[in-house]
Amino acid sequence: MKPVTMLDLKAEFSLIEKAVRTAIDEVLESQHFVGGSHVADFEDQIARRTGAKHAIAIGSGTDAILVALMACGISSGDEVITTPFTFFATAGCIHRAGGKPVFVDIDRDSFNIDPAKIKAAITSKTKAIIPVHLFGQCADMDAINDIAAKANLVVIEDAAQALGATYQNRHAGTLGDAACFSFYPTKNLGGFGEGGMVTTNDDAFATKVRQLRNHGQTDQYLHAMIGGNFRLNTMQAAILSVKLEHLDAFNKRRNEIANSYNELLADVPSIQTPHIDAVGQSCFHQYSILTDQRDTLREHLTTESIGTGIYYPIPLHLQPCFEFLGYGAGDFPVSEGTAKRILALPVHPMLTDADVKRVAGCIVQHQTQAIPAEATGRS
Repeated sequence: MKPVTMLDLKAEFSLIEKAVRTAIDEVLESQHFVGGSHVADFEDQIARRTGAKHAIAIGSGTDAILVALMACGISSGDEVITTPFTFFATAGCIHRAGGKPVFVDIDRDSFNIDPAKIKAAITSKTKAIIPVHLFGQCADMDAINDIAAKANLVVIEDAAQALGATYQNRHAGTLGDAACFSFYPTKNLGGFGEGGMVTTNDDAFATKVRQLRNHGQTDQYLHAMIGGNFRLNTMQAAILSVKLEHLDAFNKRRNEIANSYNELLADVPSIQTPHIDAVGQSCFHQYSILTDQRDTLREHLTTESIGTGIYYPIPLHLQPCFEFLGYGAGDFPVSEGTAKRILALPVHPMLTDADVKRVAGCIVQHQTQAIPAEATGRS
């Protein structure tokens, strides 16, 4: 039986191969591999798409977070509040910028940072909040922005997984003071390598990010500040511009797949399907269920040639490299409990309806066998 994989980049490439090869040839013919019109055009497309005034192309999603923190002036002793249930780069960049990650537990339904718990984490050293739009669903940005405004804090969206997601009819990337996107190959808009973007409506912030991405240079060989090499290469920009034309259709397909899973798994009481807040639209970078039988279910799906993923198995406050922060097991119970129960199912746009039904059918089969009818109250 055909495997159902977590990603199928080859099938995706087959749809766009001609246009991608044309874009690559254009760059090769120009021999312009850093900067140039392809990068500027891609920045303009992202700005128009998100509604942001500025979009600044960066070499990776991780560097986008780092350069945004640098542009905010985060330095030694500054605290930045974020979630422990996210990819490592979010907190790693806070530390690399010289700041201290301060974790706040997540909401048990959305998996995003819980605004109700942020206020208690604010101190005189707090300078910023980085909410993560996890799995493609925007965090509760109205509540977060209200808290930030009262405490005079900067809000940087980690929108690495959320290009195309909306909140209150606004796009991810325009919901805080700045936002950071990733174009890693596995993302909804994935390049042929690393890539990222910073968006903002703040003119001064945008100018600073542009300088920082090029070693802090304000003129040739004149450096007003210490930056880094955070530039997106021209080839990636050209390829991403081609793929961007398909993002709406691909995100729509992801939502169709998610809705199908919701329907097919609705009568399985041992499975909790994703909760999507009514105020927004997820782009379903991941479709993650919760179940107490996570590990045995994953083994079963593997034997059926169905791919799965665990995002994320170890919350950041329990990572060995962050021991110095002084957190321990039990400090963030929702994140820790979620990490033990979460399982991502295939949701990429190349899946067929038959693929989705097979995945759901195998889950129903396993859960029915794992939990007898009398244990669930069903007959």
